[in-house]
Amino acid sequence: MAEATPATVESSSLDRTIWHFGPGAADGSAEMKTVLGGKGANLAEMCRIGLPVPAGFTISTAVCARYYDSGESVPSDVADGVRAAVTRLEEETGKGFGNPERPLLVSVRSGAALSMPGMMDTVLNLGLTNATMEGLATLSGNRRFALDARRRFIQMFANVVEGFDLARFEQILEVEQSAAGVETDTELEEASLARVVDNYLALYRSLKGSDFPDDPYEQLERSIAAVFGSWMGNRAQEYRRIHKIEGLTGTAVNVQTMVFGNLSAESGTGVCFTRDPATGEDIFYGEYLMNAQGEDVVAGIRTPKDLGGLADESGDAHEQLCDVRTLLEKHYRDMQDIEFTIEDGTLFILQTRTGKRTARAAVRIAVEMARAGLISEQEAVARIDPSELDRLLHPQFDPEAERTVMTRGLPASPGAVSGRVVFTAEDAKEWGARGESVILVRNETSPEDVGGMHAAEGILTATGGMTSHAAVVARGMGTCCVAGAGDVRINEAAKSFHIADATIAEGDVISLDGSTGEVMVGRVETMAADPGPEFTELLGWADGMRRMRVRANADTPEDAKVARDFGAQGIGLCRTEHMFFGEDRITPMREMILAEDEAARRTALAKLLPFQREDFRGIFTAMDGLPVTVRLLDPPLHEFLPRDEEGFNAVAAALSVDASEVRERAQRLHEMNPMLGHRGCRLGITYPEIYEMQVQAIFEAAAAAKAAGGGPRPEVMIPLVGSVEEFTVLRDRLRRVADEANGDAGVDVIFGTMIEIPRAALQGQAIGAEAEFFSFGTNDLTQLTFGFSRDDIGTFLPGYLEQGVLPEDPFDSLDQTGVGELVRLGTERGKQARADLKVGICGEHGGDPRSIAFFDTVGLDYVSCSPFRVPVARLAAAQATIGKAERDV
Repeated sequence: MAEATPATVESSSLDRTIWHFGPGAADGSAEMKTVLGGKGANLAEMCRIGLPVPAGFTISTAVCARYYDSGESVPSDVADGVRAAVTRLEEETGKGFGNPERPLLVSVRSGAALSMPGMMDTVLNLGLTNATMEGLATLSGNRRFALDARRRFIQMFANVVEGFDLARFEQILEVEQSAAGVETDTELEEASLARVVDNYLALYRSLKGSDFPDDPYEQLERSIAAVFGSWMGNRAQEYRRIHKIEGLTGTAVNVQTMVFGNLSAESGTGVCFTRDPATGEDIFYGEYLMNAQGEDVVAGIRTPKDLGGLADESGDAHEQLCDVRTLLEKHYRDMQDIEFTIEDGTLFILQTRTGKRTARAAVRIAVEMARAGLISEQEAVARIDPSELDRLLHPQFDPEAERTVMTRGLPASPGAVSGRVVFTAEDAKEWGARGESVILVRNETSPEDVGGMHAAEGILTATGGMTSHAAVVARGMGTCCVAGAGDVRINEAAKSFHIADATIAEGDVISLDGSTGEVMVGRVETMAADPGPEFTELLGWADGMRRMRVRANADTPEDAKVARDFGAQGIGLCRTEHMFFGEDRITPMREMILAEDEAARRTALAKLLPFQREDFRGIFTAMDGLPVTVRLLDPPLHEFLPRDEEGFNAVAAALSVDASEVRERAQRLHEMNPMLGHRGCRLGITYPEIYEMQVQAIFEAAAAAKAAGGGPRPEVMIPLVGSVEEFTVLRDRLRRVADEANGDAGVDVIFGTMIEIPRAALQGQAIGAEAEFFSFGTNDLTQLTFGFSRDDIGTFLPGYLEQGVLPEDPFDSLDQTGVGELVRLGTERGKQARADLKVGICGEHGGDPRSIAFFDTVGLDYVSCSPFRVPVARLAAAQATIGKAERDV
């Protein structure tokens, strides 16, 4: 087996619709995924490097669009090309399509440019007719095998091509198994399988109103059409929506000569990974079944065996498979997911693709490959999806917590979850939409369940293995999954399952440990996760590559410590309003609000000053030597008052005033649209004593911290300015307070503003001439730019997304053409006025990787996000720098 020479593809040849591949040669290569799809490109590449790949051809992705343009039919020129390609396969294999003596059978599979495992359709054993089945029986010397292949083909064709309910056919098989007193299809004798085939054909006839097609070319053309049609199937569309896959023209279709894992006891099939996809450990990992076809493994119909056992059952094939593992990982420089079939002891490789993996595995694999010199450190950093890092930081079960283990299955996808049991994908989505944490329990999952799997916190299956549909999809989603829990007996009609004498009904709470396979009754306490040493090493590399700094949004010393431990380089947003809701603070805060004059307000504020000073002292200590941006009080005052009579009476009692006084003040402060009302700098201009107390506390705390040997770096942020005058009036007044509180401490006094009103961005040059920093508050900036309320957008956003009015929720990922343009303008204009203006962002978008990439292009100096998203932002910022460097080359 040799390294491939990259194929040279002329641009004019991309108009081709049919691309051949076969042992030792192929028209395409791995670089042609947009043309051939991922599967077709990798089949071609494996042929080029000398792997044993059954011959076939790929119909390009461009044909998929033509299929829909042609009214969901295969264009006539493509149909002619398919017939010519089949003729070439006949010549290469020495078999005939429809030939009763040496029948050529093929598989028809999908393959988009980006992997979508199980989301589109497959048909196996195509070309079997009444005559060719007899020929296959004679040729193989095994009539039972031919009957088994025939019944599988009828069942798949009926389901995939005709859309008939698979369960109707499974019932026939189950009846025959029951009559024969066996548990699996492999135990059925020839006569039983013959009855199954006859009953399948009769059922097809009753459902279709005509006989099963006996023309292999009709079978092929209709199967190709069905695979193209599955591109716009519900499950494929939902998968693309969940994984934000956009811009693909469609799927390719791969037609490949069949090899049979169910031909004999010396035959088998399996799925393997070049490394453990759950942990990233450098071990050969996978499962197989002897005397089976590939669908038996991935569909969870039978529970497969660990790959290590293959050495005993088919030693030569196992040794060759180990060689394939080494070659493919070295060639692709990434962990591979491989499908293989053994036909009478001979190994064939049917597919390779970049393997889906957990977040922890992704980090470990990238770091270990970089250490080994297989990839560079920059490639390792670029490979990790930043949003995946979030999952490494989520809690795991506390090992000291009490737990009642009901059973164990296979640890298919790590995580630790508790939730209420549901039994259908639809219920998972419905309960999830109500805010319930749910665990989806199934015998096995299928691609139709993908929406419910996404809505569920965890997945439990009674059958299937580590490479079953449930396991692969759950790992890709980062969802906890326990598969193959054989003790689980599900009664879907009663919406319950049984383990021994225990019954768990819909709505009951269970817990899953996806790292051990344990299934527990009730809720189990959790603890912080351990992301592994490779996590720290990878982020260290990222820190050396990124341009932007990363801060955290933190309001307490505890949050500040967590943020610093995660690598935050300061605080970009400290929200002071959260400090006033403590039990010992809310009463003087309300006293200040109820005060009728400035003197009374200052008396109440004097009671709050020590609390504020202590808060800031703790934060400056936790962030010693790093900048801390403190936003002065932002929300309207009515948010600190109760809204009902019980609350009014309680406040009145605490302050020794009449309840009517509290009620009247709350009514006077009530606003029709408080987001646009008396808040932010407007509050500071009306009641400057509030901001004066806060600034006094900030700089007295800073002075004390410095006197104790610390290095406090406070930055005062005035919120919600829309004009330079709002900023300067407050800045000038508050600077005098800061200077007095600072005394001889020598703490730098820095004032800046939060840009969250569109007018402020447009006035960036004027405001930038006065402010020392800008921090874009993209949450409010998004609300005010769109005119959307973040609290109410859920009433119409689903329709906007479904109809393509918006590509995504603008509060999750920045609207780059609207809100982003204001960020760009504000930054450019501000830096025109002050070259050393420091510019950052402190909205939720500061932890979104796509938004971070945009902020890097705009030239922001830092992003700020929640503490647990700091690692995400560190990695995303590095990838933004890498991406810019690549674009500049």
